Amino acid sequence: MRRMPLIATASVVAAVGALLSTAATGSAAAPLSSAAVASMPADLTLVQVRQSLLGSHSWYAQTYRGVPVLGGFYAFHSTGASASVDDGRRVVTGLTSVSPGVARSSAATAAKGHGNARSSRLVVVPGAAGASATLAWQVTTDQDKQVLVDARSGRVTRVTDERVLANGSGKVFDPNPVVALQNESLKDANNADSAVPASAYTTVTLANLDGSGYLKGSWANVTNSKKGKNAGAFSSSLAFAYTRSDTRFEQVNSYYAVDRVQTYIQGLGFADVNHEAQDLSINTTTQDNSWYTPSQDTITVGTGGVDDGEDQEVVWHEYGHAVQDDQVPGFGSGSDAGAIGEGFGDYLAATMSQGSSADTATTPWACVMDWDSTSYTSTTPHCIRRLDTTKTVANRTGEVHADGEIWSHALWDVNKAFGRDKATRIILEAQFSYAPTTTWAAAAQKTVDAATALYGSTDAATVRAAFQARGIL
Repeated sequence: MRRMPLIATASVVAAVGALLSTAATGSAAAPLSSAAVASMPADLTLVQVRQSLLGSHSWYAQTYRGVPVLGGFYAFHSTGASASVDDGRRVVTGLTSVSPGVARSSAATAAKGHGNARSSRLVVVPGAAGASATLAWQVTTDQDKQVLVDARSGRVTRVTDERVLANGSGKVFDPNPVVALQNESLKDANNADSAVPASAYTTVTLANLDGSGYLKGSWANVTNSKKGKNAGAFSSSLAFAYTRSDTRFEQVNSYYAVDRVQTYIQGLGFADVNHEAQDLSINTTTQDNSWYTPSQDTITVGTGGVDDGEDQEVVWHEYGHAVQDDQVPGFGSGSDAGAIGEGFGDYLAATMSQGSSADTATTPWACVMDWDSTSYTSTTPHCIRRLDTTKTVANRTGEVHADGEIWSHALWDVNKAFGRDKATRIILEAQFSYAPTTTWAAAAQKTVDAATALYGSTDAATVRAAFQARGIL
């Protein structure tokens, strides 16, 4: 099967998303030859005809029993005496009916978390790697999202942002200067540039920006005001190159951290885990603390000691609270659930660091927020907390951060057994089923259940053993 180049394919997919009944526009096209018409597949609907300097280009959408096939296209190019075809039809198997079991109005309701429905249409979604195709409602919302709602179960299966987004660049610490330089002797020195060598910085791509010039994008939104001492960073060229003495550096570092963790979560297959632009209020408090506020759905990052926004592990920890609040409204009530929240935040910080740093004796992955904690710890490695302490349920104190080390150790053991991707997939899937006031035992059992459903009883036994080792099950 011949395929078009990537850029052209993207244009075709956009065209297929248009109304399939759209009449050909532009100048009149030369009629197709009888041989060309005879060789045309039957399962096509004309989308448009366009005239170029060299000839005519006819674009078609693939259909199956009269229903559009998502992503399927066919193009006929007639240029002078020559003609060519780009056949991008998708294989459709296993679909026995094109009658939806879920009403259009119900699909619009299911998609409401991503905006109010502007339009919707029934589509066939081809299966990956030979899997059976499915039937879905494709709902377009007023937030410029395309939402696929399974036409049998009514479940949202995919959310696509239709906006054309931009990439920028910025200087960051990845994940922080202590880890980057393998140097536990670094000190804040009152936010002086001279305290951290230039080699600690990394220039990265800032993805998914909306192009406004501010640090605002699909998954992160720096909400600092446009004016004043702590104004939001702005660059018409989308180049954000600051050093740590500039308050805008923490904004860039925090934007990058949040965009990166949401991108990772989506890469695990989750299309609806805090699937939004997370608001970030950076350096707006002088407290040596950062926090997530559920009622405002905002992460606030403080400047006391080491500016928290300089340590991506701090931001990832707070994002963990936003994730759980999104999965389970009101999550964290009671000491058990509160400790689970702190433990998961620490786990998320550690597993995100796994993606870009090495596990060394100087800065082990199990030691989190090593740069931020240099301002209030004296022993090395500097850690705010660890994911590998000897604590069990017998060591509970009632303080959620301290007790969180018991929960995070169990999660970390699952990570060591399966690797970060598989472990995190199990953990995130399980959290959808937690109660806001869950107990440790109940949440642990939900995690075992998720492992069973995703991977089977053998892997579930490994997860159970991790919680048993902490005295939780």
